[in-house]
Amino acid sequence: MSHGNRDSEWLSQKPPPFVMFDLFLFDDAPEYKAIESKPYTLPKTTLKEIHEATPKWAHEKKTFTSLYYIARVFFWATVFYTYATYIPSLVSLVEPFGPRVTFWTKWALWVNYWWWQSLVGCGFWTLAHEAGHSTLSPYQAFNHTVGYTLHCLVLVPYYGWRYSHNLHHKATASIERDENFCPSTRTEFGLPPAHEAQPANYDDVFAEVPIITLFRIVVQQLLGLQAYLAVNALGNKMYPAGTNHYTVSSPLFKQDASKIAILLQNTGIITVASALGYFAYKTSFKHLAMIYIIPFFLTNHWIVALVFLQHTDPILPHFRKGGWTFLRGATATIDRPLLGWMGRYFLHNISHDHVTHHFFSQIPFYHAPYVTKEIKKVLGDDYCYDRTNTFRALYRNFTKCAFIEDEGDIVFYRNRKGIPTRHMDGSASPIPADPASNVN
Repeated sequence: MSHGNRDSEWLSQKPPPFVMFDLFLFDDAPEYKAIESKPYTLPKTTLKEIHEATPKWAHEKKTFTSLYYIARVFFWATVFYTYATYIPSLVSLVEPFGPRVTFWTKWALWVNYWWWQSLVGCGFWTLAHEAGHSTLSPYQAFNHTVGYTLHCLVLVPYYGWRYSHNLHHKATASIERDENFCPSTRTEFGLPPAHEAQPANYDDVFAEVPIITLFRIVVQQLLGLQAYLAVNALGNKMYPAGTNHYTVSSPLFKQDASKIAILLQNTGIITVASALGYFAYKTSFKHLAMIYIIPFFLTNHWIVALVFLQHTDPILPHFRKGGWTFLRGATATIDRPLLGWMGRYFLHNISHDHVTHHFFSQIPFYHAPYVTKEIKKVLGDDYCYDRTNTFRALYRNFTKCAFIEDEGDIVFYRNRKGIPTRHMDGSASPIPADPASNVN
């Protein structure tokens, strides 16, 4: 079968039967428990083996295939927006049944709209993310135009995000150099050394009632992306105060930062924000909130959720300078079927095939399922996969990933009691065995 036929086959595939959430709602998936129960060993695979297992056709970028996905996401955005305009008429149909039925019908219809339109919004972002990696087309002008437009529509700075995200790919799971969701250390929380710490020391820092934990998760999910972009919240602590994705003088950008690109990204965001303001002026702020603002914050939730869950997990290692290699960083991420078929369809494989993406960020997302299938065979036990329900995994990782130790080339998150979920295999050496694997 030619690679052209493979593309046609993938585009024609029907989604699996409708399953909104996986079965593992109240427990971790079996494959996750299996990884959790075993000590971590350094990857035995080499980059050479992974590259040999990856078909060459998977690197081919097809502009017209990408145009199909772009048209599809705009199609669904239009469909759901049109649906929203009919909600008042639909609600009026049930008014004869009384105010209670009318109330619940109205909000059920709006929640339905917010859910689907927020997935479309995240779809805009994931396609812009692909454009930032130059995978939509062999023509850079096409990639930049699409990435710029789609990122502006969800109020994300295209150039700034592309710049920091590419740095993340060059230093995944590196404590010193990774860009976001960087772990805090024992010392940063003011905790005594492990051999001196008592349960009360951990309770003083981390103890909180569940409602406070839930509130902090909601804040992270709804505001985390914008806080990272604006003030480097949960970003790498190597950057000083004032680090952001919007100003040329930001410490994030090196000398190669393009002043024109930063100006253009900010102009685009201001233009979209102004258009939204005009929309609110012509209709009402409430209408803008129902149509755009609520889906916008839910879109932010999906973006934060997928980024957080891909790299922040008690079973995944973090590396200091003495232990990091590109290969180890790429395997220190996890594939998960986030939102099942909806994640495949609307989020363009971004969580289902994230391990592949970290080995080959230049491979188009529509080829990633095939590459994942092949490199899983090579990675074996070095491949991490978790079917645990998205929301349970979010709560689990938020509460179990509290801090890391101040020392050690390879470390794991400890929970709020100071206990790690996973340990390093005592037989493994922290010294990089394959210097070539440092090369991206």
